[in-house]
Amino acid sequence: MTVGRRPGVALLDTAALERSAVVANNAMNRERQLAGVNSYARELGFNPVEVLTDRLAGAAAAGAGWLDLCCGTGRALIQATGQLRRVALTERTTLVGVDLVDAFDPAPTPPANLRLVCASVATWAPDRPFDLITCLHGLHYVGDKLAVLARAADWLTPEGRFVADLDLSSIRLADGRPAGRRLTALLRDAGFAYDSRRRRISRTGRREVRLPYRFLGADDRAGPNYTGQPAVHSHYAEER
Repeated sequence: MTVGRRPGVALLDTAALERSAVVANNAMNRERQLAGVNSYARELGFNPVEVLTDRLAGAAAAGAGWLDLCCGTGRALIQATGQLRRVALTERTTLVGVDLVDAFDPAPTPPANLRLVCASVATWAPDRPFDLITCLHGLHYVGDKLAVLARAADWLTPEGRFVADLDLSSIRLADGRPAGRRLTALLRDAGFAYDSRRRRISRTGRREVRLPYRFLGADDRAGPNYTGQPAVHSHYAEER
């Protein structure tokens, strides 16, 4: 289904986009480990397990949770459950991974604190807040990227941390131009920090976020982005 156009490009709605071969790309985050060379720890600059254990060190913390959006095979989450089990923190932690493709690695022993969900990040919602929410390179393949940012901000605990890869040049206006500095300023006003060199967006603490953009559709023929992999441009109408 096409929901909008710019010259020569038919934009796809979320359902059509999720059937696209570009979105089924399995080269980005499918095999990433928790730690090591190709890992979350190296990509993020911190080990997610350490975020959870630091949270649990607080006197008032009954539990801690990590949500990984576009988690691929869930390998990092599975490895994290093993580390948490070895330090007797299984019952005090919750780990959730969400991915559009049901190709999760098998967990050696199904851990009580891990849930891997095959679902669209556009429609899925958690039943609890999280101390850490990550999305490594997943937003490159999402249609309504701004909606995911707003939803993730609402899923954080008061001190929770959200970190995701985001190429702002992939967020376009109706005529195809990048949303540019106005969007960057609005994101910062909404409490997000953006590292343009690393193309990394982050925030700390829960907040209800409303951005003045209406999603028009996605272009799955945008070509490779800075990662070298084909990616998706998201098109929006500005609402003044």
